[in-house]
Amino acid sequence: MKIKTIQTLALLGLLSIAMPLTAQVVSKDSLNTLKEQKENIELNKKLNERKTELAKLENELEGATRDVEKTAEQAQQSADDNRKNAEKLGGDPQDKKLARRAGNSASGARKDAKRARKAADHLDDLRKDIESLKRKIADDEAKLANMPG
Repeated sequence: MKIKTIQTLALLGLLSIAMPLTAQVVSKDSLNTLKEQKENIELNKKLNERKTELAKLENELEGATRDVEKTAEQAQQSADDNRKNAEKLGGDPQDKKLARRAGNSASGARKDAKRARKAADHLDDLRKDIESLKRKIADDEAKLANMPG
């Protein structure tokens, strides 16, 4: 009777050791599946954030284009006014009033030209950001298409 008890205990001991081993294999598979699902969700989240940012930048693009046109037009107008005031001053270089007007119009033309350059630079940066985001979105979509699940 002791031998049967020992055999039964040995069998129970062996089963208690073997059961967790089989459970770990299933657990590893489900962990890998969950990990892939998590990566998929994170990639989708990043993709949605980038698409939202792209939409925001594309909305800004129209306003920035109008701003560039407006500032370029203003800079041209200021430059024309400056040229006229400089010509008037050239006709009478001793006139203080004309000298002050020419100086003020030159300063205004310089400021307007700087504003126009900044607006153009902003538009260029905006276009570069949009192109960069489009490339990143395409890369993310390709990764997502290649992911299992």
